[in-house]
Amino acid sequence: METTSYPREKIKILLLENISDTAVRSFKANGYVQVEKLTKAVPEEELVQLVKDVHLLGIRSKTQITENVLKAAKKLQAIGCFCIGVNQVDLHTATMCGVAVFNAPYSNTRSVAELVIGASIMLIRRIPDKNVAAHKGGWMKDAKGSYELRGKTLGIIGYGNIGSQVSVLAESLGMKVIFYDIETKLPLGNASDAKTLKELLSQADIVTLHVPETDQTKDLLNKSNLKYCKKGSIILNYARGEVIELPALAKAIESGQIAGAGIDVFPVEPEKNGDVFSSPLQGLPNVLLTPHIGGSTEEAQQNIGEDVSAKLLNYLEKGITFGSHTVPALSLPPQAGAHRILHIHRNVPGVLSAINSELSRNKINILGQYLKTNEEIGYVVVDVDKQLSKKAEALLRQVPETIKVRLLY
Repeated sequence: METTSYPREKIKILLLENISDTAVRSFKANGYVQVEKLTKAVPEEELVQLVKDVHLLGIRSKTQITENVLKAAKKLQAIGCFCIGVNQVDLHTATMCGVAVFNAPYSNTRSVAELVIGASIMLIRRIPDKNVAAHKGGWMKDAKGSYELRGKTLGIIGYGNIGSQVSVLAESLGMKVIFYDIETKLPLGNASDAKTLKELLSQADIVTLHVPETDQTKDLLNKSNLKYCKKGSIILNYARGEVIELPALAKAIESGQIAGAGIDVFPVEPEKNGDVFSSPLQGLPNVLLTPHIGGSTEEAQQNIGEDVSAKLLNYLEKGITFGSHTVPALSLPPQAGAHRILHIHRNVPGVLSAINSELSRNKINILGQYLKTNEEIGYVVVDVDKQLSKKAEALLRQVPETIKVRLLY
C-alpha cells in the first residue's frame, strides 16, 4: 500500500468524550503515534485552542463543532462523529472548509433495538412501579394492568435502520407491527404501513419513535395528537430529545390516557455524570427514565470505534469519501506509478477546465482523474506523473475557487 506523503508520525489526532480504545488501537496500529484521548466534551473556547494543529478530530454527541472551531482548525482534514448523528457539527461550514465529516449510522442499531424491546416488556408488565415498591419493602403481586407483548400492536414512527430492526424483533415475539414514515419504505416481515400518524397512534398498544431531530420532527408527539393515542398505550422515545413535548406527555400519563413511558433522550441533558437532571416525567407511575444509553453497550462502542476510524483512515490515506456528509463521495482505485493529488473547490463552472488547463500548459500528464460534486463543493482526484507532482500540487493551489489541496502520495 502506498504511504501518505505527510509523515504519519506528524499527524495529530484528537479524540474527545471517551471514545472507545478500539479507535485508538486502530490509529496506532496504522502508524499514527500522536493520538490524544480526552474523556470529556470540550467547550468551544477551549476547543478552538486544542484544534489548531489537529489533522483528525473525533467526537461523540455532546461536543459542538461550530464555525469558530472549524475556522481555527487550519490543518483539519476530517471529523469523525463516533455516534449515529452529525447534528453537533456545523456541516455547511465544514463543507466550505473542505473538512470531511463521517459518522456511524448503523453501528449501535442492535443495542437500541434490544433496549426498546426490553423497555416494552418492563412497562407493559408495570415493572418500574413493582420494582420501586420492592426496594421500599412493599409487595405488589398483582396481575391487574400487566400484559404480554404477544398479540399487541407496536407502532413504529420512523422506519429506518433502528425502526426496522425493532420491527423484526417485535414480530419474533408475536407482536403485530405497523409503522409510519414520511418516505416510502419496504415493510419487513408482516409489518404494514399506516397512512397517517393519527392512524398509527389510534391502533398501537406501544408507540416507539425512531426519527432524526429536524424542524419537522420537533414536538412530533404533542398535546394536539397525544389525545389520539389508544387509551392505556405506552410511549417510548430512544431517538432524539426534542421529538416529544414532555409536559404534554406528563399530563397524558397523569390523566390515565397513557399507561407508561420509556424515555432515554431529553431536550436538555446534563453535560456529565453527577450534574443535576430534571424532567417533567420524574415521579410519575410506570415511567422508565434512562440517561441517553440507547447505544451504550460495549459491543456498540467497539463497532463505532472500528467503523469511524476506518472511514477516517480511508480518507486520510486513500482519499475515499464514502460515508462523508460534506465532501462528495468517491471511492478510488489505486494508480500504479503515479502521485495522487486531492483538490476540493467551490462548485462553480470552469474549475475542472482550469485544473486541466494549468496542468496541460505546464506539460504535466494526467494519468487518472475523478470528479464528484454536491451543491456547494467539488472533489477532484488527479493522478499525475511522479516527477512533476510537487509542481502540479503548487499549480492546483493557484486555481480559482480552490478550498483545499492535498498531495496524498
